[in-house]
Amino acid sequence: MNTEKPMYEWNQIPWRKLDRMVFKLQKRIYQASNRGDVKTVRRLQKLLVKSWSAKLVAVRRVTQENQGKQTAGVDGKKSLNPLQRLTLIGELKLGIKVSPTRRVWIPKPGTEEKRPLGIPTMKDRALQALVKLALEPEWEARFEPNSYGFRPGRSCHDSVQAIFEAIKQKAKYVLDADIAKCFDRIDHEVLLKKLNTSPTIRRQIRAWLKAGVMDKGQFFETSEGTPQGGVLSPLLANIALHGMEWRIKDYVETCDLKRSDGRYQLPKRDKRDSVSIIRYADDFVILHKDLTVVQGCREIISEWLKDMGLELKPSKTRLTHTLIHHEDEKPGFDFLGFHIQQFPVGKYQTGKDTKGNSLGFKTIITPSKEKCKRHYDHIKEVINTHKSHSQKILIGILNPIIRGWANYYSMVCSKKAFKQMDVHLYTKLATWAKHRHRNKGNKWLAKKYWKTIGGDNWVFATREGENTLRLLKHSATKIQDYVKVKGDASPYDGNLVYWSSRMGCHPEMPKRTASLLKKQKGKCTHCELYFRDGDVIELDHIIPKSLGGKDEYKNWQLLHRHCHDIKTAIDGSYGTKSGCNNTKPKPQVNSDWNWVDDMLVTRYV
Repeated sequence: MNTEKPMYEWNQIPWRKLDRMVFKLQKRIYQASNRGDVKTVRRLQKLLVKSWSAKLVAVRRVTQENQGKQTAGVDGKKSLNPLQRLTLIGELKLGIKVSPTRRVWIPKPGTEEKRPLGIPTMKDRALQALVKLALEPEWEARFEPNSYGFRPGRSCHDSVQAIFEAIKQKAKYVLDADIAKCFDRIDHEVLLKKLNTSPTIRRQIRAWLKAGVMDKGQFFETSEGTPQGGVLSPLLANIALHGMEWRIKDYVETCDLKRSDGRYQLPKRDKRDSVSIIRYADDFVILHKDLTVVQGCREIISEWLKDMGLELKPSKTRLTHTLIHHEDEKPGFDFLGFHIQQFPVGKYQTGKDTKGNSLGFKTIITPSKEKCKRHYDHIKEVINTHKSHSQKILIGILNPIIRGWANYYSMVCSKKAFKQMDVHLYTKLATWAKHRHRNKGNKWLAKKYWKTIGGDNWVFATREGENTLRLLKHSATKIQDYVKVKGDASPYDGNLVYWSSRMGCHPEMPKRTASLLKKQKGKCTHCELYFRDGDVIELDHIIPKSLGGKDEYKNWQLLHRHCHDIKTAIDGSYGTKSGCNNTKPKPQVNSDWNWVDDMLVTRYV
């Protein structure tokens, strides 16, 4: 073990500076991959893998940021102290010997099946994170636009919104499909051939794929698949399934699809645009108005998957329609916990198509019945297992569960589901209260456990002096529209304003500015126009400090420089303390800019 004193203590490392250095390299890899410059991509990847900054970032991600950081591999190490983390950095080199993964079986929600996880050692996890830092920007420039799973800056809501945009103007047939044991059956040789990376990284990834697993002390070889639980596995799975969208569009281009008059074939571009395939990891849907086209797509996909050693799962693959009954199938389908269906309505209750004609239907996306039941079962289990605990403890456990579930479904039509869930929750809590005080009446229980707060009756809350701890209501969650990510946009494309306002963070944007951009939804609060890449953005105090305004988030806003000049001239920042603006403003450097860092003076706050 190296006993030399490290250059930095772990808590003194300049993480923001390192994140920016690593991100700049990743952005250059993305740009080189986007223009097809393979030589530059390989050179920059080699530089990144050897970078001390990248190794530090990789170790931090697997030892501090990763949710599964407390799970041990075959070496038995669950966590590392700061000195061990610094020691691990010096051991991260490609070509090192690989340890087998540890097999852990976890239950699948809602079923009796169990999912196998392969947990690498801490050292292998850190090295996989380092390789991922190098490979991810290269493939982000190449991935298909409608692939949303396990990609930075993309989420389940993006894929659901993509489905909505594909069917909102026209009812379509749907192939709702799932790939059987996708992670466990990927062909290693086909994957490595498709990966087509440098020999050093290729050998390292092959070693991880062939490392084998330890299950209850017994070693098993791995001839196929990539282990779930590995840091690099989601990226490898996306690479394996890359090309599915283009294959479907190539097939539809050859189909017999005619114009509305039935005389001529559609142009090839229109044929490609007529089909939509939206994929989130191994779940995907294919949408088209023609039944024969969707049926043909199913055959094409089945053949395409065979080359990767994969196949569709019959029990989770169904062909249906978004609006009408198809054979024995009900209209609509479930995808990622959402139920997507179209309902016929009157001409005054629906929108219009691009030609101004009434659609005759409305697209509704709601939480699926299965997910609602599973959520209620979870809440019921928590309440039943905490019958002897205090109201304060019960509220503290339930609030994160309710908040997370409600926020996930806050982007769709969930008001009805939220209200029903609150009714079921109240009934269960009333039973809980009655169990604790069997000799008390309903009025006494209501007075003890339910309060009226801010005009809201029947709030399950406790009062402790001035502090009131209340149970969240599902129906209190605000329903808001979700804006899908732009086409093939990626966090590595360099659009600071877009990604800061969307995600609330960006390695090249100060945290304060990124948070305010997200809060303002990317708009200047003065002119209400969107900030664009290259605009000069300045921080402004809503109530000027000269008039008593405080230096805090709720008193900050971002403005264009010219909007800032206009606002400053009229808000009392200049002139007398009483706010008189008779004095002409003097050109000067705003003293409130002492927080601006090295990159902000010329372009961004």
